[in-house]
Amino acid sequence: MMKSSILLIISFFIFNLGGFLEAQKTPAIYVFGDSLVDVGNNNYLSLSLVKATLPHYGIDFPTKKPTGRFSNGKNAADLIAEKVGLTTSPPYLSLVSKFNNKKNVSFLGGVNFASGGAGIFNGNDVSFRQAISLTKQVDYYTQVHEQLTQQVGASTLQKHLSKSIFGIVIGSNDIFGYYNSMDLQKKNTPQQYADSMVSSLKIQLQRLYNNGARKFEIIGVSTIGCVPALRLKNKTECFLEANLMSIKYNEGLQSMLKELKLENKDLSYSYFDTYGALQDLIQNPISYGFADVKDACCGLGELNAQFLCTPISVVCANRQNHIFWDQFHPTEAASRTIVDKLYNGPSKYTSPINLQQLLAL
Repeated sequence: MMKSSILLIISFFIFNLGGFLEAQKTPAIYVFGDSLVDVGNNNYLSLSLVKATLPHYGIDFPTKKPTGRFSNGKNAADLIAEKVGLTTSPPYLSLVSKFNNKKNVSFLGGVNFASGGAGIFNGNDVSFRQAISLTKQVDYYTQVHEQLTQQVGASTLQKHLSKSIFGIVIGSNDIFGYYNSMDLQKKNTPQQYADSMVSSLKIQLQRLYNNGARKFEIIGVSTIGCVPALRLKNKTECFLEANLMSIKYNEGLQSMLKELKLENKDLSYSYFDTYGALQDLIQNPISYGFADVKDACCGLGELNAQFLCTPISVVCANRQNHIFWDQFHPTEAASRTIVDKLYNGPSKYTSPINLQQLLAL
């Protein structure tokens, strides 16, 4: 009786382990970007003015507490991890803290380098005092690559990285920076600035490729002129100039990715048209279960967007029917809808393939 019980337990464990391994579609996710995918890096930046550490951030997160995510709950990094059967990649600075304290740390399971306020350009974060620019994020990844090479060897590491996903969500803060700076507008036309963003991003993507990255999930810039903070610039309607800049940048980004693929034959990527997907949500909210496309859920003043989300802010009762959580960021509900399209959406939003197809390569 005892023997049969033990065999049953072992069989159950093997069966469930097999199911877990089948659900895990990639060995790791390495995330680079801004506050849309920051899972807590900025909490470790002592001078940063951009931190999601106060209530009501995290109000719908499983812990019900602020975690450094700029959302009422989970963000896109969490939701993409769910889709591929992984836990969320931890913030890089939390791992470094443990590593420096001689604790057992592995970077093989994925790392999140994203930082609220970060941009493609260095120095874009001046108004926020401190953020980890994309260049610095890639610098950190290069250090991780060196450490992993020493730990597991170059051949084993390359096999691991070639199957991993490298997610890039960046560019919005650069566009915000352009429209907040008369100096930048005098020195660059919108097209020149967008082209410069694209060429700068290409350098960083090539650096990642040179350090093992082969599968890229690239997220285009959304209709950022429609976030509550920018609607205030245009009497509650979308700020057209910012949206036009987003379009210019996204067009250049798609052309650049095709060039990058031609220059690096074994590179694969999925580009996601966040602009089109979010515009669809805004124009057809009811079909997605949303009711409010303009107001921030957490804030004060007109559109609930004249002030930051703080403990004294007004918070909407139903976070499920709002697209925007605060002045700039989507609710978990909106992020989940977007990630669904990113994962297995049609060619209308994903090119040349979607994330599910990228994982299968």
